[in-house]
Amino acid sequence: MRRLKFPQFPEVPSGFNPRTCASPSKEDCEVRPWRVTMRPCTSVMHLFGRWLRGCSRRSRSRIPQRLRKPLSYFRLLLKSLYFNSLTNSDVVVDSLFEPVFWMVDILTRWFGKVFVFLVVALTSSILFIAYFCLLPLVLHTYSPGWIIWHICYGHWILVMITFHYYKATSTSPGYPPKMKNDIPFVSVCKKCIIPKPARTHHCGICNTCILKMDHHCPWLNNCVGHFNHRYFFSFCLYMTLGCLYCSISGRNLFIDAYNAIDHFKHMDVEKQGVPVTGVGLLIGILPQESMTGKSYHHTPQPPYTFKDKLFHKSVIYMWVLTSTVAVALGGLTVWHAILISRGETSIERHINSKEARRMMKRGKVYKNPFSYGKLNNWKVFFGVEKKSHWLTRVLLPSGHVPYGDGLTWDIYPLKKDMMPV
Repeated sequence: MRRLKFPQFPEVPSGFNPRTCASPSKEDCEVRPWRVTMRPCTSVMHLFGRWLRGCSRRSRSRIPQRLRKPLSYFRLLLKSLYFNSLTNSDVVVDSLFEPVFWMVDILTRWFGKVFVFLVVALTSSILFIAYFCLLPLVLHTYSPGWIIWHICYGHWILVMITFHYYKATSTSPGYPPKMKNDIPFVSVCKKCIIPKPARTHHCGICNTCILKMDHHCPWLNNCVGHFNHRYFFSFCLYMTLGCLYCSISGRNLFIDAYNAIDHFKHMDVEKQGVPVTGVGLLIGILPQESMTGKSYHHTPQPPYTFKDKLFHKSVIYMWVLTSTVAVALGGLTVWHAILISRGETSIERHINSKEARRMMKRGKVYKNPFSYGKLNNWKVFFGVEKKSHWLTRVLLPSGHVPYGDGLTWDIYPLKKDMMPV
């Protein structure tokens, strides 16, 4: 390892008092050289930083104004790599990937409205096909009992999806107060520079702290937090049920439509009659009357119309889209249902897993302080206080606020069944 020598300084002997002794003795003034070692990586980064500063000074006048701010940000990240001796590989990797995280946050913030538009557009296309293609078919072929079932269940799912998606996108997830207060907190946000209550985390996309933050959902263009977590989960649940309903009930229609489209393609490939060419006249395939301008060759019209083809393609589109969404969104819904049963959020799941492994090494068992039992966790999540709330607050649209204010979490008594429902 390379060692850098620094000027040697005399070490002041212990017990030396300048008021009583003008100068120490020769023995007391024995020089003890000291040396400071630096890591090779730190010295290399230091030289690279000096070279970068020199290049920036020469080219500062040629850099456009809009590029100076990103360049200064990159220079700050580079300096952070050799800021002190506590730098390790994790700090270096985080610093190198910081621009990537920053770009992802910016793109997600910009394309949030595009994702919301896609959800509305795709859902509207399925509704258009259901009303103008499938509903007339149901009214003409199904029995009255099945007609009533499809109309009632389909419209109930539609109302639940529309209500919860609107509430999830328009409801604020909840933010901690930025003014001075007496609310207990567990840490201080390094970016907002404000106290963070329990279960509060910073969102880089919204650029603020969120109460009981679960994640930032680009399909909502909003964070999922304390006040809209129930709306988000209910939307996922009822959207999954609606997609499963369309996929299961439209399976036979999809098979018939796929076979019809395949049959249409074979009919288009088959040639009707013999093509008119000069060779045909020479070998006597075509009659001589064709030379006079009379045509005896008529191509028959296809046995299907454009409307039939469009109908079958619409059925295939609806079945493929709803089946895909049912599988993808269904997995997400099951994952969040497991988290709700444990009294956790997506972020707390990672934190609690790490804490549980740390406690296990010490021979202890970690217990989530925000879990009140599986059934009670669901009651707290949906706001169920009595039996009728399972209907009015879970199976029907409800805009009630969740328990608590999201700042303190000691309001629920920890007993076996805190809500006798």
